[in-house]
Amino acid sequence: MSTAVSQTWYMTQRQLMVVVRQPAYLLITLIQPVVWLFLFGNLFKKVVALGGFGTTSYLDYLVPGVVVMSALSSNMWAGMSTLDEIQRGTLNRFLTTPVSRAALMNGNVVNNGLVTALQSVIIVLLGLLGGADYPGGFGGVAVLIVASVLLGTVFGALSNALGMLVRERESIIGINTFLLLPLTFLSSAFMAPSQMPGWMRHIADFNPLDWAMVAGRSAMSEHPDWGDVLGRGGALLALAVAAVWLSIRTFRSYQRSV
Repeated sequence: MSTAVSQTWYMTQRQLMVVVRQPAYLLITLIQPVVWLFLFGNLFKKVVALGGFGTTSYLDYLVPGVVVMSALSSNMWAGMSTLDEIQRGTLNRFLTTPVSRAALMNGNVVNNGLVTALQSVIIVLLGLLGGADYPGGFGGVAVLIVASVLLGTVFGALSNALGMLVRERESIIGINTFLLLPLTFLSSAFMAPSQMPGWMRHIADFNPLDWAMVAGRSAMSEHPDWGDVLGRGGALLALAVAAVWLSIRTFRSYQRSV
């Protein structure tokens, strides 16, 4: 176990070097969250008058949604990195080494988790600068970040599995484009559940994106519902473990095919 952990950390460091060498990439990934926060936040700021948002400031409601959406949109493309390594032959060369097969997959997932956590902190700070209030304090923010990392792990691991299965950029782009908007709008990202049509509200109950938002918003509120936090958080954790297991199984299948 200790060997697998150390090898996973080694593979994570290898991935992190890409971020260190190209810091502009991190800044570019923050452009869309900034648009959501300050353009959408100002455009729809009067919508809280409809009720059901649990706050009088739309920005307070929007920040957790933007954090979670950012985690989703950035991790859905993890499979592109896996595909690049397959096409360059890097992954096949690693197969000739004694490195743990789980480490080869999980290094990418851990790297994405660390980047997601950093992005989430930056978005929370931007919201704070914009006037957002977080009654749940540091603990609430920490729960939101953990929820976003778990969600990112789910979709990052699934994206890795997808990259090894389809091995085509166009397929990954098409599937991600197809899923991103439905997952976003069939959740409470922009609108309070009480203001959503009934059928959308029921679908949101099964949407992992919404689980992360509900857990984060509840923890950041003045009176957190820890039942919601633990329930949604536990479901995300279970789904993340299942997604990582699936990506490792898919990798072993890929290994037998080369």
